Amino acid sequence: MATRRQFLRATGVGLATGLGFCGCCLRPTPARAANPPIPKSALPVRINGQRVRTIDTHGHCYFQDAIDLMGVDAPKVLPPVKGVPEHFLAKEDVLRTRLAAMDAMGIDMQVQSINPYWYGRDRETATKIVDLNNTHLAEMHAAHPDRLQAFAGLTMQFPELAVAQLDDAIRNKKLVGAAIGSNLLSESFADPKYDPVWAKAEELGAVIFIHPISAPELSKRVAGNGWLSNVIGNPLDTTICLQHFIFEGVLDRFPGLKLLAAHGGGYIGDSGDRAEHSCFVSPKNCNPNIVLKKDPGDYRHQIHVDALVFTTEALRHLVANMGASQVMLGTDCPIPWETHPVDQVMATASLSDAQKIAILGGNASRLLKTKV
Repeated sequence: MATRRQFLRATGVGLATGLGFCGCCLRPTPARAANPPIPKSALPVRINGQRVRTIDTHGHCYFQDAIDLMGVDAPKVLPPVKGVPEHFLAKEDVLRTRLAAMDAMGIDMQVQSINPYWYGRDRETATKIVDLNNTHLAEMHAAHPDRLQAFAGLTMQFPELAVAQLDDAIRNKKLVGAAIGSNLLSESFADPKYDPVWAKAEELGAVIFIHPISAPELSKRVAGNGWLSNVIGNPLDTTICLQHFIFEGVLDRFPGLKLLAAHGGGYIGDSGDRAEHSCFVSPKNCNPNIVLKKDPGDYRHQIHVDALVFTTEALRHLVANMGASQVMLGTDCPIPWETHPVDQVMATASLSDAQKIAILGGNASRLLKTKV
């Protein structure tokens, strides 16, 4: 039985190669009571002899020239994660490192996104940052169209500009959607002023990938040991974002809007049942002018989530809450949260072969309208 280190050596993607394209995803993870599956998957992935095309919807990259436009705040952009080096999409050998890591994980295609760090910037600076990032993302996709895709960035602090950027990203740059944060400096994206962005996304069939940027108002409560701003704050912030989309009627106004939420959608799967009771128990806390077309919990089936939930039991629970059609692979690469995502799906005994095929790539292919 191979250890993780032996597996890394056997695949030719050793620890020392975790240097390019924002770092390689294949790193040992801390031991825990429920050990992850022994690594087995590498390309090609097959189920009962059937070739399965796999898509990781949650990868990250950054570009130094765009970060440099942040001026004195540039050093604050990258997350302070041990072992993730500051390497960017500038050289082909950097790309080859990421592609080799994908091969070893059994990932055919990875969708890149950039967590927004420009929301507080003025119009001119934010526009330059987003335009530069989106150009680089499009170049990356054009160079490796079958392996790498991307969600564009948007200047959400200027919604009318974000509409034009989204249109350009889909029509001209051939990207599959856009990535947004879970809030804009604590402001909810369910505010009607952002409706033109959701209308454009619905029109284009573009996916909106929601990635948390933590809840700034909770910063004091989650300070201290354990990186609780991430472990608790990030999933909570995603949940708040999604519940606002539900309760403020965004998903009624735009029923065709394609939402994909990171990290299993935060707590949306578990909070849906409690949300069913909120306005009945405390009507004074609900707006009588907003009459939802469905029960609050039913909107979970309009939301897609990644499978970054760490254990087979958690994945079983996520599928039970959201439906297998709403779940797809996500790694958060290069941060080594989930280094063997295909194996995690394969080891979930509660899933049928058809559900595994859907989660591994079928759902993402349908949602993103990719060739894979």
